[in-house]
Amino acid sequence: MSFNRHQRKAGPGLGGIVGRPAGSMEGFRYSEALKSSGLVWDEATLDRFLAAPREVVPKTTMMMAVSKPEDRQNIVAYLKSLSQ
Repeated sequence: MSFNRHQRKAGPGLGGIVGRPAGSMEGFRYSEALKSSGLVWDEATLDRFLAAPREVVPKTTMMMAVSKPEDRQNIVAYLKSLSQ
């Protein structure tokens, strides 16, 4: 069985995620809920999604939430740094 480089990973790379439409990177299986959400990953959307993924995108497969605001801010700052 052969695998391309995307199939071996758990998810897409996060470089460039800020400003990218949700569920749009080629080669990855996203939930239909995320692909059809119409979201674009900006700071506010990432913060809301990280706090409560299933409230922002019902039926998403993302199950982990980050409850502490300062942790979410640090994650978003890191993601932004990957886009620069």
